[in-house]
Amino acid sequence: QVQLVESGGGLVQTGGSLRLSCAASGLDLQDFVMAWFRQTPGKEREAVSCISTRGFDSYYTNAVKGRFTISRDNFKRKVDLQMNDLKAEDTAMYYCAAVLSRGKATADYCSGRYAYDLWGRGTQVTVSS
Repeated sequence: QVQLVESGGGLVQTGGSLRLSCAASGLDLQDFVMAWFRQTPGKEREAVSCISTRGFDSYYTNAVKGRFTISRDNFKRKVDLQMNDLKAEDTAMYYCAAVLSRGKATADYCSGRYAYDLWGRGTQVTVSS
């Protein structure tokens, strides 16, 4: 079965850390650019971070630069998002997503230009102030 399954969300205080993981099955991860998105009720889903197929390039939205780090292990078929110095505005449902690489710049995949091929169900992150 082709699927992405997120884990690692939870409740944390401001300034704390969480590590989200996305486990992929049924697909060859090295063919896909991977990304983390987040969404809060009433707001559009936004791309948080994207990582190239081999992990050599990554992109972050300005709001998380310097605090979040995306990584991937194609052999283990997983993508992680390390989130440090969490803020109340980071509270959201976080989704892992995969899009077949088109050979474009990594930032392009976080721009909303491409429709993603596969989504996980999400994991909730709540940051209390």
